[in-house]
Amino acid sequence: MSNNQKRCFVVMGFGVKTDYTTGRKLDLNKSYQYLIKPVLKERGWICVRADEIPNTGSIDLQMYQELLQADVVIADLSTLNANALYELGIRHALRPFTTIIIAEDKLVYPFDLSHIVITKYTHLGDSIDYGEAERFHGVLNTLLDAALDQKPPPKDSPVYTFISDLVPPSIQDKIDQMISRAKEAIATETSATSTASSKTLSILCDEGEDALMNKKFSDAKSIFKAAMELGKTGISDFAVNDPYLVQRLALATAKAGEPDVVTALNDALQLLSQLGLDHTNDPETVALAGSFEKKLYEQGQGDEHLKNAILFNERGYFLLNNRYNGINLAYSFNCRVESNLYSKKEDKIADMVFANRVRTRVLMICDSDWDAIQQRETQEFAKPVTLNSGDFQKQNDYNNEQKFWVLVNKAEAHFGLGEFDSYRNCVDEAKKIRMQTGCFKVLMNK
Repeated sequence: MSNNQKRCFVVMGFGVKTDYTTGRKLDLNKSYQYLIKPVLKERGWICVRADEIPNTGSIDLQMYQELLQADVVIADLSTLNANALYELGIRHALRPFTTIIIAEDKLVYPFDLSHIVITKYTHLGDSIDYGEAERFHGVLNTLLDAALDQKPPPKDSPVYTFISDLVPPSIQDKIDQMISRAKEAIATETSATSTASSKTLSILCDEGEDALMNKKFSDAKSIFKAAMELGKTGISDFAVNDPYLVQRLALATAKAGEPDVVTALNDALQLLSQLGLDHTNDPETVALAGSFEKKLYEQGQGDEHLKNAILFNERGYFLLNNRYNGINLAYSFNCRVESNLYSKKEDKIADMVFANRVRTRVLMICDSDWDAIQQRETQEFAKPVTLNSGDFQKQNDYNNEQKFWVLVNKAEAHFGLGEFDSYRNCVDEAKKIRMQTGCFKVLMNK
């Protein structure tokens, strides 16, 4: 590695996070992998995010060192992640320039950031459009050139802009020696640990996702448990009770079914309780809880679990107004009709009516989602981008995947409404898409 090689520290959350102002779930790893890292790699820079720092007991020192010494810090404030905002504040206090702030385009500005320039990009929630990625690469390169080509660089820290006489700190010889000794201690400790324990949080999360995708649920459970434990070994505990890690560990635990299905589901619910199940407005957390409670009811564990499933599914549906939660909620109402929770005929009729109203709403959402996919496809063909064949195929597979699930949800809604001709048409269309694309070996593992 060249001594002149520039370094970028990326401040952002990791994994799937919820934007509580909009209720949307965003896979921030996609933002990092598709929008940021390729640009830095092409420029020959070192690019590091907090979950890629080896956690050997001194992650705080390394993080603060990055915030002070990195040539450029890119801060992605999507979902208004508390850690990202805190680290951005530290960077602004330490350095007057070379900080770039980005966010997905539905971010609601906090008041204190309303005067700061934030460069926006479009996020699909679970992926990034390849045309958008190519567009943003050009934007980010322009921002990096502007930050580095001017001597001195323009001030982008509001601290140094409003307090014009403030002098930024410098790394003195004594501090350099302290950092050097810390690095030696980290290297010694790392060499003494096993390969598994020295993996970064980023590597563990990638391995866990691969195991889930390939239905190796016991492996996924072990990996995400190791990722949770990794956070406890550091000073900052930045990974402890992280919603993404807790949710993935809970899902893997339930899917693994160990030592038996009922015990696994109860263990998964216990994990989710760390996220404040009674009060949380995280739609992913309540959707998982609703699914686990429904399965416990189906396992004959009592009507109380059905009651809980309905409460969680209602919260998820009203928070997100989406297809998945709507279908689950309608199904739960039908289950309550067949249960002993209500004895009056009027109550059972009310559940049936509301279930069908939800399904009718789901059909409207499906049509809206389908139109959005088609509009995106039209824009992709119209954009003057130069996607290679591999990227174009990935984008096409993603669009087909989304269409497939829209048709599956439409089929479920039509079936519940007794509209069997429409149900069969949706099933046939879904089968056609499944046969036309090669992405469904992975897709069907969801």
